[in-house]
Amino acid sequence: MNGEAAALAGLLASSFLSATILPGNSEVVLAAVVSKLPDLFWTAVAVATLGNTAGGMTSYALGRLIPAQGGRKLAPRAVALAQRYGIPMLLLSWVPVIGDALCVASGWLRQDWRLATLAIAAGKLARYVAVAEGVRRVVG
Repeated sequence: MNGEAAALAGLLASSFLSATILPGNSEVVLAAVVSKLPDLFWTAVAVATLGNTAGGMTSYALGRLIPAQGGRKLAPRAVALAQRYGIPMLLLSWVPVIGDALCVASGWLRQDWRLATLAIAAGKLARYVAVAEGVRRVVG
């Protein structure tokens, strides 16, 4: 595996783990990839978005496994937000701590998985573009 492929594989793993309850520091890994391999800007953003979206959908899938009464006790605030604002709330799935809970709540509420995937991906894409563009402007 060459250096670029290894960097992207590490970014994929980090971004997936960052979207679960495990720490992954995907922004730091993305910043390192973009600063060292600026020609991979959009590829790195796409890989990070893909991994983080897959992690978010894993949380969504886990939410679907929670029994009917368990969801309200597990994350009452996230459930309330997801019920009130629906799938658009998943645009904030990238926010630390609450983002994971929003994905789980969306799954528990049986919200449409296709729309959930799109909302999760859109929010995560916007965040990664902002991070990568910030790095590009600072690094040059």
